[in-house]
Amino acid sequence: MTRNSQRGDELAAVRESGRTTVLIIGAGINGISLFRDLALQGVNAVIVDRGDFASGASAASSHMIHGGIRYLENGEFRLVRESVQERNGLLRIAPHYVKPLETTIPIYSTFSGILTAPLRFLTHGSEKPQERGAVLIKIGLTIYDLFSRDGGAVPRHRFFGRRRSLKELPALDPKVKYTATYYDASMHDPERLALDVLQDGRSANPHSHALNYVEAVGSRGDEVLLRDLESAEEFSIHADVVVNTSGPWTDLTNDALGAETRFMGGTKGSHIVLDHPELLAATQGREIFFEHSDGRIVLIYPLKGRVLVGTTDIEADPREAARCTEEEVDYFFELINHVFPSVELDRQQIVYRFSGIRPLPRHEDTAPGFVSRDYRIELVEGTAVPTLSLVGGKWTTFRALGEALSDRVLELIGRTRTITTTGVPIGGGLGFPRTVRARTTWKQTNLPGAEPSRADQLLARYGTRAAEVWAHIEREEDHMLAGGAVSTRELEWMADNELVVRLADVVLRRTSIAFVGDATGEVLEELADALAPLLGWSESRRDAEIEATVQILNDAHGLAIELPARR
Repeated sequence: MTRNSQRGDELAAVRESGRTTVLIIGAGINGISLFRDLALQGVNAVIVDRGDFASGASAASSHMIHGGIRYLENGEFRLVRESVQERNGLLRIAPHYVKPLETTIPIYSTFSGILTAPLRFLTHGSEKPQERGAVLIKIGLTIYDLFSRDGGAVPRHRFFGRRRSLKELPALDPKVKYTATYYDASMHDPERLALDVLQDGRSANPHSHALNYVEAVGSRGDEVLLRDLESAEEFSIHADVVVNTSGPWTDLTNDALGAETRFMGGTKGSHIVLDHPELLAATQGREIFFEHSDGRIVLIYPLKGRVLVGTTDIEADPREAARCTEEEVDYFFELINHVFPSVELDRQQIVYRFSGIRPLPRHEDTAPGFVSRDYRIELVEGTAVPTLSLVGGKWTTFRALGEALSDRVLELIGRTRTITTTGVPIGGGLGFPRTVRARTTWKQTNLPGAEPSRADQLLARYGTRAAEVWAHIEREEDHMLAGGAVSTRELEWMADNELVVRLADVVLRRTSIAFVGDATGEVLEELADALAPLLGWSESRRDAEIEATVQILNDAHGLAIELPARR
């Protein structure tokens, strides 16, 4: 028996019913957050995405949950307040994926930027960028602390001079005058966090359904036409409300539904991941947040034994695939060398690249760095069914955004809110052990017989849902695959419970195999061999999955994977 029957059941239920209360188009984190919120209110919803869940803009984030200290200069105090509140909340309700992140800013001057910062605020970035000095950063962090503390959820910022700064970070540029250190949060597995939010919604309402690889291709009266990209079959669905949460592709989706809009104007952000022990050691476990004198920013921080470096902010067309270019790599290397001049860099140390388009609002002449990261909800005119479009939004505020979007939907369908998601644990964050001792006890109790490294891996990947995964694994013989990244029984569990459709779903989003640079041709073949009987793949489909995944990794993620010769 194949294990992808769960998706088949979801698809059959949607096709047979032919209707739902709310149709959500776009299963990035914001659409998924809406799906969960509506499910908790008892509202039936169907969410569809032409790709896998959280495979678009949501998969191209900087892996940060942050308040956005730079938004203060834009005057976006509401967004900063909401962001830090949501950051602190996610540290509590999703502790399996969201962790405190110590962040250090190297500073090269005392007074730089004091005069130009107000002008940049008033002119929306048309003033020439200038490096921010210690005084301006101190003012910003003091304000940030006022928003951010939440009863001591994170420590206050601290300032050090050159001597103390170099003592704490010996590899730092010796020309630095000061460092400022504050706390935000990192998000270790954004795609898995999104999947946890989705699973919460599916569990909350059995009449709500989630479909990946299903595209909204048109409308017919008061129905939306959908196409299952696995079978190429089309079917229609009636909804009382349609919500477009397709991010940077929002205008293109509206156009497909017969409504012309000009809401979006996204920018491209690229990142690289390096396997570089020296650079990893230089960070001392911190994010390094550095702004160059020309206003360019680089983020450097350790993640999964690698170093993530980002990001750019370049105008982009959502109709074209986003790629991390060699020019962007040059930019990253230049700024890394400025911060850590003794660290040598080589392109061979890059194990992964990724790039995406931010779902920003149309901004005409506003400089990309000054485009608002806030969100708004638009009612689309001229549609047969009430249609909402989400404009903007970011990872940090997904819970609050989902609730706000849900409130608009509830108004349209004449329902009232019955529960808030504030403080409600997400997925494997429920009962997650917070201390080393508590984690040891939890693993001994819930993962009996698991090797320590395997128990750590499962707890990190699933949070407390690891107990359910382990109960499945230990029932039968199990074999580790992909150098210990995943096992045969774990793949079975994913196929049974996580709506896996393609090999890339496992390599890119259900695990970190690609992110850390372990996606070799041999690994892809090994995983495809294990997945084929679970998902009912023929030999030709198995080969096609490998070839498609190699193409994705080589074209979109800058790798050079070669497949071993067929025996």
